[in-house]
Amino acid sequence: MPLWLDLLRTPMAAPETGSLRRLRLTWQGLCLATALAVGFFRPMRQALGQRAPILAAVLLLATAISTVIYVARKQRADKAYLETSGSAE
Repeated sequence: MPLWLDLLRTPMAAPETGSLRRLRLTWQGLCLATALAVGFFRPMRQALGQRAPILAAVLLLATAISTVIYVARKQRADKAYLETSGSAE
């Protein structure tokens, strides 16, 4: 069997749990909020004044922390899933 076909038949990721789903949706929301804050920074600065850069920095920091947490938990779940599914065959 060709390698590409074997890879298509191999499960590559764990099923998403409720906890991982909430974490992923939170991360996506933070990414969207960061993009909006960057895209609309000038109007945000006019509305919030000197608090706008602080808000943008908080969003960037929260997004970075959320990314690290999500990637670590997702990798751990995928590794555990692949180890259990590999030993079952």
